[in-house]
Amino acid sequence: MNWKIEFLKRIDSVFGTVACTVARALVRPRRVSHQSSDTPALRIAELFPEATILVIRPGGIGDAALLLPALEALSTEFPAGSIDVLAEKRNGGLFEGCPFIDRVYLYDRRPPLELLKALRGGYDIVIDTEQWHKLSALVAYLSRAPIRVGFATNGRASMFSHPVDYSHRDYEARSFLSLVTAVTGVEYGFDADSPFIIPRSVGDNEALTKLETLRGECSAVAALFPGATVPERRWGVENFTDLGRKLTGQGVGVVIVGGKTEAAVAGKLSAGVGGDYVLNLAGRTSLNETASVLEKADLFITGDSGLLHIAYGVGTPTVSLFGAGIQEKWAPPGKGHITLNKRLECSPCTLYGYTPRCPYDIECLRLISVDEVYSSAMALIKAKASV
Repeated sequence: MNWKIEFLKRIDSVFGTVACTVARALVRPRRVSHQSSDTPALRIAELFPEATILVIRPGGIGDAALLLPALEALSTEFPAGSIDVLAEKRNGGLFEGCPFIDRVYLYDRRPPLELLKALRGGYDIVIDTEQWHKLSALVAYLSRAPIRVGFATNGRASMFSHPVDYSHRDYEARSFLSLVTAVTGVEYGFDADSPFIIPRSVGDNEALTKLETLRGECSAVAALFPGATVPERRWGVENFTDLGRKLTGQGVGVVIVGGKTEAAVAGKLSAGVGGDYVLNLAGRTSLNETASVLEKADLFITGDSGLLHIAYGVGTPTVSLFGAGIQEKWAPPGKGHITLNKRLECSPCTLYGYTPRCPYDIECLRLISVDEVYSSAMALIKAKASV
């Protein structure tokens, strides 16, 4: 999967600018009566009271999770409208089952019929939520929607009727809400201490049954995710193993989560911790089932990962380990969350989703000790038990 992502990024960097230039020369977006190029947000709802809306969300699970509050706000502002999402296979599952989403298209499904259907959807409003790359902005433009909203980064502004500024210091959920503001004219607050809608699995399943059994045997349950998309965000299976042993030694159950790509490292972690207080669910649950597992855990411990945002969304306390990523933009901002970050001079080094290869053996994470993470975890478990 990683090589596919890198390939798409290279295609974007090489052909994105050229494709956008050609599109602007050959294609003209649709217009409606009384619409100008700077139609104010407060008039958009008047022009399109039953708006058909397409929201473009490429990328991983984390971006998709933090987009959900914006989608909910959009559905509230257009109760008679419809909202479709153009996503990809690795994050599309998170949008399935959302009460405010009508249809999910996957642009990387072969053949690309779903992408073509989205392009020909005749949408009134298209919102591109990508932060940097150009191809999603090209899709927004080629939709010919009269109202096109997106972040004005990397020369993308000319593709949108309503470009929006982007800041690396804003929590990403707030940045996504600013795109909705461009459409509605409403400034949205974000309650950092309130869970937001994350689709969960419906009814009982084997994973939740096993989790409940583990809970009955332990004083608390901590979920661990040892993986990450890029190596610079991985704390290491050895550290997670030592942490798991410390937790189970105090009667805390450990449930390991992740996808099929984490199955091997999760198996090593499970065997290393050993004992009866370990449950390995990595590669055995869907994304929505994983959300249900995280909701029922007392704590979630992870690096800078997409599952971190799902745990935050369902209201589970988290301990997150940061180094390469921008803490202000990606770490849970609410109460009941602890972020460990050594803030070395070379970090954060990730910008617009790109993390360079680390020449310092990922020192920013190596300096975070097992004892620090364990102490933070036990503090959150104690705090939750006292509520």
